[in-house]
Amino acid sequence: MDLFEHPSVPIGVAALVALYLVACRLCGRRPTRRQAAWFALAMGAILFAQLPLDELSDQRIFAMHMLQHLIQAFVIPPLLLLGTPGWMLEPWVLSRPLKPLARLVTNPVVAFFLFSAVFVTAHFPPIFDLMCREENFHIAVHLAFLVTGVILWWPILSPIRELPRLSYPAQILYLFLLMIPMTAVAAPITLATSVIYPWYLGGPHGWGLAPLDDQVLGGLMMWVGQGTYLMFIFTLIFYRWSRDEEGDTPQVAEPHRPELRLIHTDHRAHG
Repeated sequence: MDLFEHPSVPIGVAALVALYLVACRLCGRRPTRRQAAWFALAMGAILFAQLPLDELSDQRIFAMHMLQHLIQAFVIPPLLLLGTPGWMLEPWVLSRPLKPLARLVTNPVVAFFLFSAVFVTAHFPPIFDLMCREENFHIAVHLAFLVTGVILWWPILSPIRELPRLSYPAQILYLFLLMIPMTAVAAPITLATSVIYPWYLGGPHGWGLAPLDDQVLGGLMMWVGQGTYLMFIFTLIFYRWSRDEEGDTPQVAEPHRPELRLIHTDHRAHG
């Protein structure tokens, strides 16, 4: 792993950390320790996905490329949302120019189809092969995974009350339906009888795997991996649902805002 081969990665992570700290200073507030830990994990996941995994992907190891895509779409975006306080985003997301767009793209139906369209299209053989051969296009696709991934996970983990989370039952349905586009990508890769991405036939193959065997491994990693991951998320949602006294509506955690708790308590008392 050579940082000098991918300088944009540590530079990008450093820029995100700097923005996070500047936002805290401008707002005069600090994230909770848990939020700071989630954000640090997100930065670590970006470095892991973009440095060692990218290097293995460059060695024509398809399975590692698929693992990289799963991390970019399913791990980093939730960590970013968990690690970013709502008060840090509100001045931007709820500003007059951006609020209508934010409401549109965080609508669950729009978010679902936007992410699905990007993820499925990126794995079409001509697009994927171009991504493997053109570094700038490769970077653009990975950024698209991150951006649409954050949009995808927003209805589950929104930190802003004005752009609320789905109810717990709707969250479960939302993630269950997500298995459809993911299977649409993973199944043809796993079940193919020949190598469908020509780039993996064009040079030495890492780990000594035959390209077709590696393709099957990568398809299974995506198919089984995302299914197992989403089942784990289902379990967490059921757990939170069962312990939530309100039963149906997830609450956006807002530490340092005791007045919201008082309002909520008073509302129930008068109900």
